[in-house]
Amino acid sequence: MVDHRQRTRAVLHYEPYDRLPIVHFGFWRETLDKWAAEGHITPDEAATWADGNATDEALSRKLGFDFNWAHTFGLNTSLLPPFEERVLEELPDGSRKVLNRNGVVIIQKEGASGIPPEVDHLLKGRKEWEEHFLPRLQFTEERAFIPEETIAYLQRGEWEKPLGLWCGSLYGVIRDWVGLVNLAYLQVDDPPLFDEMIETVGNLCYRCVERVLQTGAPFDFAHFWEDICFKSGPLINPNVFRAKVAPHYRRITELLRRHGITIVSVDCDGKIDRLVPIWLESGVNTMFPIEVGTWNGNLAPWRQQYGRELRGVGGMDKRVFARDYAAVDAEIERLRPLVELGGYIPCPDHRIPPDAKWENVQYYCERMRTIFG
Repeated sequence: MVDHRQRTRAVLHYEPYDRLPIVHFGFWRETLDKWAAEGHITPDEAATWADGNATDEALSRKLGFDFNWAHTFGLNTSLLPPFEERVLEELPDGSRKVLNRNGVVIIQKEGASGIPPEVDHLLKGRKEWEEHFLPRLQFTEERAFIPEETIAYLQRGEWEKPLGLWCGSLYGVIRDWVGLVNLAYLQVDDPPLFDEMIETVGNLCYRCVERVLQTGAPFDFAHFWEDICFKSGPLINPNVFRAKVAPHYRRITELLRRHGITIVSVDCDGKIDRLVPIWLESGVNTMFPIEVGTWNGNLAPWRQQYGRELRGVGGMDKRVFARDYAAVDAEIERLRPLVELGGYIPCPDHRIPPDAKWENVQYYCERMRTIFG
């Protein structure tokens, strides 16, 4: 059996390994549709793909990747039940106002890709919080139900690819419900409600993680999601993040370490530099996906500042997939000194976009395997 688990653990713990894992972070739906139209994959593969499922594994093999870092196991830390999605208004230009599953009113337009505009939020204050959201954020056995055959599978630990434990989101999900601007005002207008939201979400994530760990499953890493930064920095004051959110991170990461999970990653887009030290203090030691973008996310200056405790997965500029082999080669050479630092696995710095050429992605995988093999 090819043990990508062992390789991954070795790289991130600065131990010897036979070759670097070749890792990706999935694809935009439009990318898969384009590749299906070009004949590289089937329409069924394009339609059925999801992180870590059988289609994902098949596409990984075709392209030359070993696995998708976003392949995680977890219980339901979201709104339960979610809001029923419904159309609120048909607009003259053919778009629609839709209440989504997070209680947010968005503008939905046929054929549009990307993040839809938000025009209203059901959650405006304590009344809506207590009536509609707080009841949906309680821990229940329904969230924690794991079939016996799944428990047995987890306990055997026979998978060949590293498996992460999904730990939820401690702040980004609240931003999704309230909206960026509204949440900024809420911190000042109603601090007790702001604190209660964070406390409720943190406790729910802790209980769900605790329940999964009780199975005794040998997870390879744990994984959070936030997306609370943009091209100029955090969407939350770092002092507020340290005071309000970090204690919940610390509580969960201490639980993880008691169960032998020592690699903890967080998925946060944008320029994360000012939050990196807070995550490290709180037990999160692996940054992902380290977006290159226009702000040049890079492991090297962080490693110089924080030392070997900080690891990384990501940081490969996916934009070269739209160009040619020479651009791919140049990007791999840029990554070489970062790999030599240790504790780092290159990975496209977000979903592979629609302008990516199939042959360039294959070439990248081939060259990575040759150079770092």
